[in-house]
Amino acid sequence: MRVWTLTHVGTLALFAICADAMAPRPARAQAIAGQLTIVEKDGTKSPDLANAVVWIEPVSGSPTTARNTAQIAMEGKQFVPHVEVVTVGSTISFPNHDPFRHNVFSKSGPAEFDLDLYGRGQARQFEFTRAGVYPLFCNVHARMVAYVVAVASSWIARPGADGHFELPALPPGSYRLKVWHERGGQSVRPLALPADASTLLQLQLDARAYRFEQHRNKFGATYTTTGSERY
Repeated sequence: MRVWTLTHVGTLALFAICADAMAPRPARAQAIAGQLTIVEKDGTKSPDLANAVVWIEPVSGSPTTARNTAQIAMEGKQFVPHVEVVTVGSTISFPNHDPFRHNVFSKSGPAEFDLDLYGRGQARQFEFTRAGVYPLFCNVHARMVAYVVAVASSWIARPGADGHFELPALPPGSYRLKVWHERGGQSVRPLALPADASTLLQLQLDARAYRFEQHRNKFGATYTTTGSERY
């Protein structure tokens, strides 16, 4: 009797192991890789693919996003970096490293702001509480341009100079894959996981219709070369 009991228990254990092996397992989160290209009007290769932003948002519900801090410095009459991406609710600091004053402002993004004039060694901040693309300018120097991309997601990637990008692992589900570039605009495509994670995603933006237009200052007027613009 004792022998039969041990044999029976062992058989049940073996059956349980076999059944577990045959049972379907939930799909695991998978990292996503892709390649971005931009179609230029002259057919040349895009020199600034690294200035693009790629991110993923769920079709339903809201992803958990952590607020962070970033910095766009003013150096040599330029914004550095030219493009910065943050999650909604994050704050960006704008330190002035030049020996003259700057005035950072944005008038055409999801929210307007104006940091007024301030000099070398000073910094001012702005909290980006709304998603979207914020073009940044300096009210003193017409050639200074930058972009802040505020996204409602923590699943963000920046392509390399060759356009290759990798996104963190995501759980199975339905998503929207978004990509933005200052000349190619924004594109959105559906993304189904895990199926789409098994291939290299090919993204393409069309910059053939892009035309440079000189922006105006914060008062809506054209820039002049008088006064502090010379510095």
